[in-house]
Amino acid sequence: MASWKGAGARLLAISFMAGLALGAAAEENKARVQLHNGAMLEGHVLLERPDRLVLDLGFTVLSVPKDAVLRLESMESAHSVPQSEGLYQGDTQRSRLTVRENVARCAEAVLRVRTPVGLGSGFAIHPQGYVITNHHVIDGEYDISLTLFQKAEHELRPLVFEKVRIVALDPHMDLALLKIEDLGDHVLPTVPLGDSYVIGQGQTVFSIGSPLGFDRTVSQGIVSLKNRLIDGHLFIQSTVQINPGNSGGPLFNLRGEVIGVNNMKIGAVGIEGLSFAIPSNALKAFLDNADAFAFDARNPNNGHRYNSPPATESVTPGG
Repeated sequence: MASWKGAGARLLAISFMAGLALGAAAEENKARVQLHNGAMLEGHVLLERPDRLVLDLGFTVLSVPKDAVLRLESMESAHSVPQSEGLYQGDTQRSRLTVRENVARCAEAVLRVRTPVGLGSGFAIHPQGYVITNHHVIDGEYDISLTLFQKAEHELRPLVFEKVRIVALDPHMDLALLKIEDLGDHVLPTVPLGDSYVIGQGQTVFSIGSPLGFDRTVSQGIVSLKNRLIDGHLFIQSTVQINPGNSGGPLFNLRGEVIGVNNMKIGAVGIEGLSFAIPSNALKAFLDNADAFAFDARNPNNGHRYNSPPATESVTPGG
């Protein structure tokens, strides 16, 4: 009997220590989970598999299908300023959906970009307020506002952010990184960046933006050519209808990944379906080297916008 009690005590001690170890491991794996439907969960990651995520929420343990997860973020780094490699996400596990289904899971991450003299589109890449648009949309402007269209229970509620800071600019590739400074406690819905190298001709793509101020406009087309050379840069050519106001908005594949940043079209009488986007891999290179393109309002040459060297005066011999 004493032997059984001793064994029971040892088993209890082992169970207790295992519980402590599990608790410590869970404490180290505290995470915030953003779902495609907009819901947010916070808890300890007990198990992560290719098909599901098991979270300890404190009062219950929840098993979440991986295809319902939009973003998984460690709580240890959730409140730190992200480094360049942490500014965007990729998600190879995202399922292919119809354009209609993709709009439901991606549209809230697309924003309207407004300046005193212009209008464009943009999209959020990080929940702490980092947004991508075109350089030409905000060129020369400091008074920038971003509008997010948030789904409520019975309405679509526009959230306007007036305190927007320019983080980095690349005039040559026509890219700009913005940061919302008055985000407060709001968690910004985001979209992942895909691999523009793997797209192909004929692939279905779609865009969401604000052409001519018509917010939340969706247009669909196909990839005409993934590597059209224009002025020394490669662009994705597509048949997606792009108009003024679409600039800076995302070009999506059917996984809901951004594969391009819409930035121009060829428009003339009798010409249709010639739209161009900056490849997502070029955008990733810009973000990975954001410090090289860092914006400083006191420096007129920031963002690699260097002034032309002075021209020499021509002198006629004997003159």
